[in-house]
Amino acid sequence: MKSVRSQVRFGPCSTLSSTTTMAAHLRQTRQARRNTRVPRVFRDRSNPLEDLDVEEVFDRYRFRPNTIIYLLGLLDLTRETARNCAIPPLLQLLVCLRFLATGAMHLLVGDSLNISRSTAGRCIRAVSLQISKLSGRFIKFPVGGDAVRAKEAFGNIAGFPNVVGCIDGTFIRIQRPTTNEGDFVNRKGYHSLNVQMCCDANFCITSCNASWPGSVHDSRIFRTSALCRQFENGQYKGFLLGDSGYPCRWFLLTPLLNPTNRAEERYNGSLCRTRVLIEQTFGVLKRRFQCLHNELRATPRQAVTYVVACVVLHNLGIERGDIINHDENLMPPSSNVNNYVPPVTGPNDGADVRRHIIQTFFSR
Repeated sequence: MKSVRSQVRFGPCSTLSSTTTMAAHLRQTRQARRNTRVPRVFRDRSNPLEDLDVEEVFDRYRFRPNTIIYLLGLLDLTRETARNCAIPPLLQLLVCLRFLATGAMHLLVGDSLNISRSTAGRCIRAVSLQISKLSGRFIKFPVGGDAVRAKEAFGNIAGFPNVVGCIDGTFIRIQRPTTNEGDFVNRKGYHSLNVQMCCDANFCITSCNASWPGSVHDSRIFRTSALCRQFENGQYKGFLLGDSGYPCRWFLLTPLLNPTNRAEERYNGSLCRTRVLIEQTFGVLKRRFQCLHNELRATPRQAVTYVVACVVLHNLGIERGDIINHDENLMPPSSNVNNYVPPVTGPNDGADVRRHIIQTFFSR
């Protein structure tokens, strides 16, 4: 009995000792590997755009060759280097697109294009940063004629008047941060960013705010956003549609939690049928760029860059016709309801605007 107690008492110590020995062995192995001179290997780097057909390129990189060449012309990927066989700009771009499209480890992405893991990581970070800097060109809220066309397209879906965008937030899973870890745990229990986006009727993302951790509520993100201030200052004319997580404002309409009559039910139905486009946009975005659907193994700051880069590429794909066929008209046209002017109310009185819309358009 005494010997059994001794084994139980000293069992954890022996386990700790073996763990320490294993860690020391791994450190020695890594140090020996660093001290060993590895001969430099020049790998054959062929051009995938020449080796694959158009659809095979699209399956692997989410864009067709013409769009990839167009995107390459928008980026400055040339760097001064004294090394031989430097990575050409086209291959740098393909490495980044392959990572964003699959979310695979850098080692696997590098193996697919015959480059090392460290080189793949540098290419992915540098190119994604360059792509994210194009956000001012490809992520734009509709104004002028674009706003009129957006209102017509939204009105053709379910007859909701004067809508210029649908807004919502989505969680982008990330690995556990080393600082402020608790701020990134969302209501579902995992670490994430809470990314607020706004879309038009063609699934194009017109606003993106990816800088908030997962624990922050959607309403707070919108309240502190530039988009909210621009609507409050009258820069944009029209309505945003949101879910019940947002406050009802004179420019942001939400569904009624407890409709009491048929008109209010029709209002809720029309709003939900129109607002579902932002959910569909999230689905299109995450299905195209699997790195957003899976966990981003990156710091929060780097994850923000990846998210913005994916949004830029998503809009670029729509512009170039690599995602959606704009010739397809899936919704039957309805009556013109986009000349609606909301009643004059207080700056925060969204309930009066919502009541007036119900009486004007949904009580018949």
